[in-house]
Amino acid sequence: MSAVILFLAVLAVIAGWWLSQQRLTAKPWLEEGPVGDFPGGDAMVWPAAKIGLGVFLAVASALFVLFISAYSMRMSVVDWRPLPVPRLLWVNTGVLVISSVALQWSYVAARRHDSEAVMIGLLAGGASAVIFLAGQLLAWQRLGAAGYLVASNPANSFFYLLTAVHGLHLAGGLVALGRTSAKMWRGAEIAEMRLSVELCAIYWHFLLLVWLVLLGLLTGWTDDFVNICRQLLS
Repeated sequence: MSAVILFLAVLAVIAGWWLSQQRLTAKPWLEEGPVGDFPGGDAMVWPAAKIGLGVFLAVASALFVLFISAYSMRMSVVDWRPLPVPRLLWVNTGVLVISSVALQWSYVAARRHDSEAVMIGLLAGGASAVIFLAGQLLAWQRLGAAGYLVASNPANSFFYLLTAVHGLHLAGGLVALGRTSAKMWRGAEIAEMRLSVELCAIYWHFLLLVWLVLLGLLTGWTDDFVNICRQLLS
């Protein structure tokens, strides 16, 4: 249960930061000049897209919280036998970090109107994400070969379930990323693609955050972290 609280706290901080970047307290009707001339005006051109992504991330967060809550409650039952976490997952984590950094770099390049750097960042981010998914499948294969099958233990079932749900979300993101990359490849204007690149970067940062929480949960690191925080506060 402590892992769930930690996950919600981290999401709340990220959501607060993201909303603070959207100029929610701005009063554009008091600004003088055409739209886009005042700071942050360009962020209001496509508010529906960002709101839509925010709603989707909220729903996805709720889904992961439910899974994490079920995991935390189920692991207290006597038939729970934790499976060894493959070391490959740490390599996969590094690859996902690279993917997230590449998309952030692509977004920064889009703000500089550097189309070549944007394309490089999109391709690097997409390639790293594909490598991450391949690494996850390889981890599954190694666990299966070692006898840790899906139905052999509740801990095994939850491991495959959590990693599969995260992988499906990442695969869905690759579809959107592929469409954005294809438009950039066909020579779309940076001004038209900046929002798409930004949304891809936000989504990737979200998936990285979720994966770090899941990894901490599967390895028991989140419980240790919460215990340390309790000791420091006591």
